[in-house]
Amino acid sequence: MSSKHIVIIPGDGIGTEITAEALRVSQAAAEKCRVAFTYENKQAGGAAIDACGVPLPEDTIEACRQADGVLLGAVGGPKWDQVAPELRAEKAILGLRKSLGLYANLRPVKVFSALAGQSPLKPEIVKTVDILIVRELNGGIYYGTRREAAVVNGIEQACDNEMYSRPEIERIVRLACQAAAGRKGRVVSVDKANVLATSRLWRKVANEVAADFSQVEISHMYVDNCAMQLVLNPGSFDVIVTGNLFGDILSDEAAVLSGSIGLLPSASLGDGTGLYEPIHGSAPDIAGKGLANPLGTILSAAMMFRYSLGSNQVADMIEDAVEQVLADGYRTADIYQPGFTRVTTEEMGQQVIARLK
Repeated sequence: MSSKHIVIIPGDGIGTEITAEALRVSQAAAEKCRVAFTYENKQAGGAAIDACGVPLPEDTIEACRQADGVLLGAVGGPKWDQVAPELRAEKAILGLRKSLGLYANLRPVKVFSALAGQSPLKPEIVKTVDILIVRELNGGIYYGTRREAAVVNGIEQACDNEMYSRPEIERIVRLACQAAAGRKGRVVSVDKANVLATSRLWRKVANEVAADFSQVEISHMYVDNCAMQLVLNPGSFDVIVTGNLFGDILSDEAAVLSGSIGLLPSASLGDGTGLYEPIHGSAPDIAGKGLANPLGTILSAAMMFRYSLGSNQVADMIEDAVEQVLADGYRTADIYQPGFTRVTTEEMGQQVIARLK
């Protein structure tokens, strides 16, 4: 494989620490597999606001467009909560998604057997959990027209509009069906068709797209029921596909099944460069203390090798090493329990490297 180039955006808070470990693990695994890649660091989020006055500088956007993959730590924090809405640190994420044409967010939720006892649910309920949540990323209420709070006829009001088009629904459902064809062949499409017009269109189009996949069975579930079933019977799900808002909420709920949000990776895919990031936030309260769990970022790097850098071998090696380090009893602060070995952020990265085979 020819040398690939990636952009690393550490971001804010713990972002610098977790991306550093993901890079070290990636370099070690790539070297073992004789895979070459280069990298450069760019700014986004609060760090970019401090340095450039904007959350997403143009040179960061251009570097990401030219790269084969982008690894992001986390952005935002209380320091930047009071800036103008268009300058909030979180705008960097939305801006990257738009600029790179990213319309699908893949969030795998798998409970490691070594951590089944740490899930808030009973081990027998979560032991078979292996879910892929496919969230539409470039449409819906997050990108609809909005009106900030203003007084209208003496009453303060604000407005956000939800909108989806047929092409947006077709491409995300098609991707979900393709993913399911390589798994258990089951797709649950989540909507609120009993109330929302956009959901009724979503359900109609989803059925039409799924009809082209004879090996895939599609069913439908209202979002409130899905939220309940993720707690009662999470092992029944294979692939979940849904819109931007519902996917944001459901994927965070499902993340808890693993025992810690710090364990879960994500991939944002589309027509251009893929963006890879853990699903947690910047956690500025623990930044610099060695408490952050880097595994979600390390596993995000593994997804980057699989989907954007063309090396399943490196991806498999990293994922196997993470599973082994957990089986061997190493724990960062968020998943530590008495009887296990507590390690820092950097030490966890070292332990993963030691198990790369």
